[in-house]
Amino acid sequence: MGSLLRSEEMSLCQLFLQSEAAYLCVAELGELGLVQFRDLNPDVNAFQRKFVLEVRRCDEMERKLRVLEKEIKKDEIPMSEMGDIPDAPLPREMIELETTFEKLENELKEVNSNAEALKKTYLELTELKHILQKTQQFFDEQTSDKGVRSRRFSEVQHFNAAMNTYLSSEGSPERFETDLGFLAGVILRERLPAFERMLWRVCLGNVFLRQAEIEKPLEDPVSGDQVYKSVFIIFFQGEQLKTRVKKICEGFRATLYPCPETAVDRREMIAGVVTRIDELNTVLKQTTEHRHRVLVAAAKHIKNWIVKVKKVKAIYLTLNMFNLDLTRKCLIAECWCPVDDMERIHIALRRGTERSGSSVPSILNRMDTKEIPPTFNRTNKFTQGFQNLVNAYGVAAYREINPAPFTIITFPFLFAVMFGDAGHGLLMALFALWLVLKEQSLAEKVKSNEIYKTFFGGRYLILLMGIFSIYTGLIYNDVFSKSLNLFGSSWKASPVPSSGLYPETFMLDPQKQFTGKPYWFGMDPVWAVSGNKILFLNSYKMKLSVLLGVGQMLFGIVLSFYNHRYFGDRINILCEFIPQVIFLLSIFGYLNLLILAKWITYDSTQSGCAPSILITLINMFLYKYQDTPCSLAPMYSGQQFIQTVLLFTALACIPWMLIFKPYFLKKRHDAQKLASIHSSNTENHNGYNAEGDVAVSIETDAPSAGGGGGHGHDGEFDLGDVIIHQIIHTIESCLGSISHTASYLRLWALSLAHAQLSEVLWTMVLQIGLSGAKITGGFTMFVIFCFWGCLTVAVLLLMEGLSAFLHALRLHWVEFQSKFYKGDGYIFQPFSFEVILNNESEEVA
Repeated sequence: MGSLLRSEEMSLCQLFLQSEAAYLCVAELGELGLVQFRDLNPDVNAFQRKFVLEVRRCDEMERKLRVLEKEIKKDEIPMSEMGDIPDAPLPREMIELETTFEKLENELKEVNSNAEALKKTYLELTELKHILQKTQQFFDEQTSDKGVRSRRFSEVQHFNAAMNTYLSSEGSPERFETDLGFLAGVILRERLPAFERMLWRVCLGNVFLRQAEIEKPLEDPVSGDQVYKSVFIIFFQGEQLKTRVKKICEGFRATLYPCPETAVDRREMIAGVVTRIDELNTVLKQTTEHRHRVLVAAAKHIKNWIVKVKKVKAIYLTLNMFNLDLTRKCLIAECWCPVDDMERIHIALRRGTERSGSSVPSILNRMDTKEIPPTFNRTNKFTQGFQNLVNAYGVAAYREINPAPFTIITFPFLFAVMFGDAGHGLLMALFALWLVLKEQSLAEKVKSNEIYKTFFGGRYLILLMGIFSIYTGLIYNDVFSKSLNLFGSSWKASPVPSSGLYPETFMLDPQKQFTGKPYWFGMDPVWAVSGNKILFLNSYKMKLSVLLGVGQMLFGIVLSFYNHRYFGDRINILCEFIPQVIFLLSIFGYLNLLILAKWITYDSTQSGCAPSILITLINMFLYKYQDTPCSLAPMYSGQQFIQTVLLFTALACIPWMLIFKPYFLKKRHDAQKLASIHSSNTENHNGYNAEGDVAVSIETDAPSAGGGGGHGHDGEFDLGDVIIHQIIHTIESCLGSISHTASYLRLWALSLAHAQLSEVLWTMVLQIGLSGAKITGGFTMFVIFCFWGCLTVAVLLLMEGLSAFLHALRLHWVEFQSKFYKGDGYIFQPFSFEVILNNESEEVA
């Protein structure tokens, strides 16, 4: 809790590592994850650093592993889990890993190239088989049918006439002879129509094309895709047409195959092709099995290899941030580390030195610095989600109070005030509870989906929001827009009229029909059927919002006091904290007391004279007091005097915040300047070098605490800047307390909106199913209930839940944290293998 409330105390250290022990020492620190190294070579190019060759070797190994992993996933081979995360390998193991990866890559390349060549040959033989079969079918078509013969005869006559016309146009005296040339091949099915049109246009219709589809898809040996192709045969006469046809086939990437002219040769070739295909299938199967064995063997170790290579690369990238001392033959590093973990860091360095076999120990020295350290708050899986909410606004300044521990309670509670429905809260809590109970199995699955990962990361936050929503829903007595009568209503009905029926509406008299004992817990269920339900709940929730808002803002101002006291800034305590508290309590604290007094003092006998809190507050500022009517009469004796005192006290706080702080800062600056001059004169009198010592004296006397708000403490003092800054701060404090109090009314508004949406969904959707009867009514109820359930999840849980979440987030970021939280720090990012591996896995997913 102490580390979560304020960041860990950090120290800047200098680290001296012997060259032979540097690798293993950094590896031990990476396993520990408590050291943030600084780059001591910011101006040196990445390609000019000492360990750039080792980093390149790691990049090459990563490339080979990515190729290997891609092939394993392509064959859908399961990769073995690595169990315990392996340690970073020794430097000499890099050579073994490189040799292993090189051997696997070469073997895989050879197998893939052989498989690709075999598949290409197999494809060609398969296409040739289909060509021979289809052409054989074309030449062997049955001609016994007269219709077929006449059709073939007319086609041949037409083709002969076309060829004679073509030869005449070319000026050739020869006539068409019966022997024709032909070309056979295969082409992609989608290119066939364009291919046919091009043949017709270029050859002027003097070719005869027949085509047949190949039913089964063929595998592309390069891409592995399944493609559909068609067999074609083109008849032509003459070498000129043959040349044109070949060029068109080349343009459309059609593959031509030799096809014998006689049927006997074609049958012999088909038999040979089938035999070769069978032999090729056997070889291809053996090649595939060998490739599968290689990948299965690699899949058993690939996750371990990936982790090892990533660790080695991270170590060398870190070593590139160090300085090399050639005289001492050591590496010098600077790092931020938590003071409480210095002993653990020393142990890790000692262990790394022993593993390396070095006789010279590693040295870790603390350094004095005026740099602002990073912010480090220790979190666990429960508090991490709440800390992320705070860090989304801004990382806490070093040693500043962290709002996260308070957000654990206040955030889900304010969310529940707006989302107050026990039924919806129960659904939300059950969903979050499932995420919590199944977090081990879901942790890896959600990495591939950003939305699921967001819900999973905030599972404990959602669980608390659901639990608090159940609580506030029971306070409002609202369960899916319906009330529960658990303890019996405190109101009793009037006697039954003589007609035997109650009127549709009637007024309950609190003097006669109220038992005098309030409902045991939450709202009385009679309000659910009351005609003035909204008026009553509006008044209650609006006043409750003001009470909660002023209470949280006051708590934020109190936290600012602990910040000022911790940093030793008495000026901020006197000139900011005290007037802010007085201003807030004089107006809105008094408003809260009026609300509570009205609830306690006035009952049903005095309801007619109950004063309006809003009118009372307005009259306080207008200094307007009157005894009539009854509702404007004072609530207590001496009210005018007390309100006058409170009003003038609040007004006095404005110049208090505006004037006194610049005055005290100016006075302190003059005193520091006078003291430095006096010190300089004394040193000059004693014969010391004044220039350097005066600078040291000024740096020492200047307050280093962050409580001064940066009003020239770290630089030259400028009274004008201080005054302008204080004017802005005063306006924000005074007007902000008013606007922020009004902003908390969103608690009332969203609670009302959620309750009304839930009621509308019940009356306009589910009520339809409840009105049915018998079998038809049961079926209708089933359908309507499914529709109602979908709308409940989509609208009331997701949309309304997101709306309440965003409004609760705004109340914390603006209304609460602005009172004490600067959020101008930077987060502690240690060198940690765990963080590096998690980030890598998320990027891959």
